[in-house]
Amino acid sequence: MSRVALVTGGSRGIGAAISTTLKDAGYRVAATYAGNDEKAAAFTTETGINTYKWDVGNYEACQAGIAQIEADLGPVEVLVNNAGITRDAPFHKMTPQQWHECIDTNLNGVFNMTHNVWGGMRARKFGRIITISSINGQKGQFAQANYAATKAGDIGFTKSLAQEGARAGITVNIVAPGYINTEMMSTIPEKVMNDVILPQIPVGRLGEASEIARAVCFLASDDAGFVTGSTLSANGGQYMA
Repeated sequence: MSRVALVTGGSRGIGAAISTTLKDAGYRVAATYAGNDEKAAAFTTETGINTYKWDVGNYEACQAGIAQIEADLGPVEVLVNNAGITRDAPFHKMTPQQWHECIDTNLNGVFNMTHNVWGGMRARKFGRIITISSINGQKGQFAQANYAATKAGDIGFTKSLAQEGARAGITVNIVAPGYINTEMMSTIPEKVMNDVILPQIPVGRLGEASEIARAVCFLASDDAGFVTGSTLSANGGQYMA
């Protein structure tokens, strides 16, 4: 029987690409989303991938949601922590709410989701945890002290948990994208894109969501069984850690 993969924030952008790529690779996929019912329904209609709505920042909601997915599809063997938000502001203008919203989704959400599948993975002696961090968690970014802190935290979490999971057959890894061609990037003015962003990227273009998805698919596979605690940077050479 094919393995069950759970992708948070899996119905839009990079998450949607990850969900569909895993499905095409033979996984039974469940995708979570936080708020856009219309787009989630359209995604399910288009792909046949079931979507489940909850806030990953809420531990009890993660617990209940994962229990429902496992009742519907079977034990979660691959978890992709993709859900994330930005609340950008220069630090002197950043509010406690902006700080905590980022922490709750991007860092606490990774704990909440992972903690609720970890016991089952340990019992079955197999698991794949893949978390989507960011180039800005590696190098920092102006007006993103909150976001960069969470994405750097995800990397530390991953390196630590990889050591705990290794003997239980669980690998824990990071994919850290750079600038990816998603809806968010389409709002950037053309002059800013051409004069500021693209010159920073040695390959001269934005990445594609499908490229991130293929990296995730590799880390989820049996072929990646000896890869754990790693950060796979997919940024076109913009930052080399």
